[in-house]
Amino acid sequence: MTTERLAAGNRTSVHRARLADGRAVVVKLYASGTRRNAVTEAAAIRAAAGAVPTARVFAAGRIKGTDLTALISQDLGRLTLGAAVRTGKITTDRALRDVGSVLGRLHRAPVAPRTPRRPFFEDVMSLHRRDAGAITRIAPALEVLSETPALAPLVWCHGDVHFDNVVIAGPDATRHLIDFTDATPGPREADVAQALVMAHAVSLRGRLTVTDTYPLALNDARLTAWCVFHTARCQATAPPGEERSRWTRRLAALAHEHPRFFHTPRTVRSPR
Repeated sequence: MTTERLAAGNRTSVHRARLADGRAVVVKLYASGTRRNAVTEAAAIRAAAGAVPTARVFAAGRIKGTDLTALISQDLGRLTLGAAVRTGKITTDRALRDVGSVLGRLHRAPVAPRTPRRPFFEDVMSLHRRDAGAITRIAPALEVLSETPALAPLVWCHGDVHFDNVVIAGPDATRHLIDFTDATPGPREADVAQALVMAHAVSLRGRLTVTDTYPLALNDARLTAWCVFHTARCQATAPPGEERSRWTRRLAALAHEHPRFFHTPRTVRSPR
C-alpha cells in the first residue's frame, strides 16, 4: 500500500492511499479525545448521501490498540471547485452557484429525531475565550440569532463549505461534497452564511449568486447575523499578521454595510 499525506491539523490528518488491490481511497485519522471522530463523520455522510453526492464510506471505527479513529472513503480525485477556479476552468460566480445548489440538496436530507447537535452557546463561548471583546462588538447580531424561533426547522449543516470541499468527479463532472468533520443539525442560514464568508461573497451580489441556485427560503436578518458571527470567529482564530488583518478588514466592511448588527460605543462627553 502506498500513501500520500494531503492535510494535517490539530484534530485530523488526511491521507490518499492505494491499496494492494489497486483501489484508491482516502484515509482520515482523528486524534484521541475528539468529541467528533471518524464514527460521527461517517454517520453524517451516510445521512446526507441520499440527498447530495459525496464520497462513499468503506469503513469507520477505532484503530485496534490505539485511541485513534479512522474513516476510509472513496477517493474522488484532486479536482475541486477551488482548483477549477484557480486554474480558470470555471468562474467564481459558477463556483458560487454550484455551492448554492450543493447546499440546497444537503439541506433537504432528513434529520433523524434526537440527532445530537452542537449548542450555539458553545460556539459563542469559544469565541469569547479567544476574544471577549468580540462578543460585545457583535452583540446585536447575537441577539438576532438568539431570537430564532424554537420550532425553526433544522437541516444537516455541513459546517465547513468552501470551494476546496466540493470535488468535481465522474463523467458528468458531478459536484461532490466532502469533509463532514463539523456536520451537525442546525439552521440553514448558518450553513449558507458560512459558505458566503469563506468565499468572501457576503456582498449582496455574492448572496444573490448563491441563492440563485439555493432552493429553500432564507431569513435575511438571520443570514446577515450569521455572516457577522462567522467573520468574527474567523478574525479571532486567524494567526497574527496578514491573515488576521484581512479578516479584520472584512469584519469592518460588514460593520459599515450592516451597522445595526454591531455595537458602536458611544462617545462620552465630559461636562463643561
